[in-house]
Amino acid sequence: MFLPLFLAVLWGTSQALDSFKLQVQEFVMVQEGLCVVVPCSVFYPSRGWSPTTPAYGFWFRDQTPKPSLPVATNKPDQDVDTDTRGRFQLLGDPSESCSLLIREAHLEDSALYFFRFERGDYVKYNFMEYKFYLEVTALTQKPEIYVPEILQPGHQVTLFCTFNWIFDECPVPTLSWIGNTVSPHKASPRTSYFSELTFTPRPQDHNTELTCRVDFSGEGVSTENTVQLSVAYAPKDLVIRVSHTDEPALEPGGESPHLEVQKGQSLRLLCTADSLPLATLSWTLQDRVLSWSHPLGSTTLELALPRVKAEDAGRYTCRAENRLGFLSRSLDLSVLYAPENLKVMVSQANRTALENLESGASLQVLEGQSLRLLCVAHSNPRAQLSWAQRGRTVSPSQPSDSGVLELPQIKTEQEGEFTCRAQNPLGSQNISLSLSVVSPPQLLGPSCSQEDQGLRCNCSSRAQPAPSLRWWLGEGLLEGELSNASFEVSSSSAGPWANGSLGLREGLSSGLRLSCEALNAHGAQSGSVLLLPDEKGLASGAFSSGVSLGIGVTTLLFLCFILILVRALRKKWTQAEVPAPAPAPAPGEAPRSGFSRRSTILDYINVIPKAGPLKQKAKSSSPSQPPPPDGHSPEARKNQKELHLVSHDCPGPKASPQASEAENNQEELHYAVLNFPGLRPWETQRPKGAPPEYAEIQFH
Repeated sequence: MFLPLFLAVLWGTSQALDSFKLQVQEFVMVQEGLCVVVPCSVFYPSRGWSPTTPAYGFWFRDQTPKPSLPVATNKPDQDVDTDTRGRFQLLGDPSESCSLLIREAHLEDSALYFFRFERGDYVKYNFMEYKFYLEVTALTQKPEIYVPEILQPGHQVTLFCTFNWIFDECPVPTLSWIGNTVSPHKASPRTSYFSELTFTPRPQDHNTELTCRVDFSGEGVSTENTVQLSVAYAPKDLVIRVSHTDEPALEPGGESPHLEVQKGQSLRLLCTADSLPLATLSWTLQDRVLSWSHPLGSTTLELALPRVKAEDAGRYTCRAENRLGFLSRSLDLSVLYAPENLKVMVSQANRTALENLESGASLQVLEGQSLRLLCVAHSNPRAQLSWAQRGRTVSPSQPSDSGVLELPQIKTEQEGEFTCRAQNPLGSQNISLSLSVVSPPQLLGPSCSQEDQGLRCNCSSRAQPAPSLRWWLGEGLLEGELSNASFEVSSSSAGPWANGSLGLREGLSSGLRLSCEALNAHGAQSGSVLLLPDEKGLASGAFSSGVSLGIGVTTLLFLCFILILVRALRKKWTQAEVPAPAPAPAPGEAPRSGFSRRSTILDYINVIPKAGPLKQKAKSSSPSQPPPPDGHSPEARKNQKELHLVSHDCPGPKASPQASEAENNQEELHYAVLNFPGLRPWETQRPKGAPPEYAEIQFH
């Protein structure tokens, strides 16, 4: 009756899955013969049952094509699988809990299980989507026996045996002691997870066995653990033996033997001691522990050095120890090897800080600085050090230390490769470094000259490595190759020299600063040209817009005619006036030159003013008095002297009487003056914050 109903429900039930839920772990593992609890909770709809309606749970082994009898159930008079009867049991309230207790697990119990729940007419559901897999493995867990490290004859000792597999719902196993040291009244089994054994060891108990056995209620299911008792004495007969590769181990002679081995060879160190219980053996190098043995391990401890390294050298000590005492013996190991880890330490410009360089490194040093090279190497025996420059041996700076090379004043010709060599009877090693001498930029310029359509400025600089040049037009930065209607920037380089050119066609104004800056990784230097305003505070239009398209050839010829007339008048005035002699220099003082070739500006700058219309009337210097017509006033002399710098030969008619009239009608002639305010000696590198060197171009 039950089976057809069960099958109908199993294959015909179509309740919504979201109303029936089960919480159970998907995988459960237990060892054979042990007990395990599988926690489980069930959730179902509140439909078709009342609080008094009984709830029934069923656990089935998932089999195909159809399940067999349940392995566990709480429903009365329901048949269960004979293989699981009495071992599989439902725990807790079936209306809420579906937890399953499994006792004395069998290997055949490994399978997939699902749960079925029934309560009332509506709640009848197989939780096929909520299954767990039970895996039963071989029994490998053993009881643990705790034995003191040392058993001394005549001293009472207590041993403990525990089995760590505890579930409150599981039955307690039976523990028992078996051995020659166990008295008859201690041999009876005890139902517990923990057992202790107290006895007094005898000398004849040494190397006897003592067993703790755990029995379960199942048929023939048990596990046990056995220990061997030892009655102790202190370590003795400690021996160290040495073996190269697979050769037989030999004992070195002497109380403190010494052993030499070449780097890279294989070596085995063996230490043996006799003690009861077995002593803990350890190998130490200086004060560092390298290896140690387990108290229940072998009487021999081996230390393997498969490829001996330089840092393996030192004193090796083998120590054997137990609670009754200890014993130790040492061996001195020396490792021979060719020079290695060769490196150079560098100190520059009298600095105490050292910089480590590897082979092939490149070292940059400022010209004129001092340099100290220290070569060091690791080797055994100690290596001989020597220095060479471009293949030629260099005498050491300190005879007592051949690894030191001092170069007090670095020069450009000292560039090249420096090599340190370390050598001993086992080999040699070289390390080379490339020395390059660098210097900050030295600026020549800027120098400017007038061109047909504007101003052309040039600048040059020398440095190592070659510098880069850039121009500043006011606050604007110009670098690279640029060209437009207003300016043109070009640059070139050859060896340590860099040359730059700036051409300005328009946009010049009073107060504009033109700067040339040279820089490399080791410094920078700049020079400037400043365009100053005229006496009235007005900027000249000579460089602002070029030649006006509305002024033709006639205006240019008229301007040249005026310049020729001015030159004729200047010559006449020069013959009439005798210049005063220059004051003699003070005793011991060299005559001062009017121009220093070390200036950053060239000797002079010729600027051709822009041609412009001339007014018919001369402008008075004051409202009441017109300027003197003879041109011999101080202002006229100043104008005459300054016009000497800008006079040019221009094609056109010779001087004529109309020139004087044109001169009177000219309001003001624009011209340029080159001033050198405060010439200074050349500086290879301007200090930070110092004002730049510059020349002034003044327009009048």
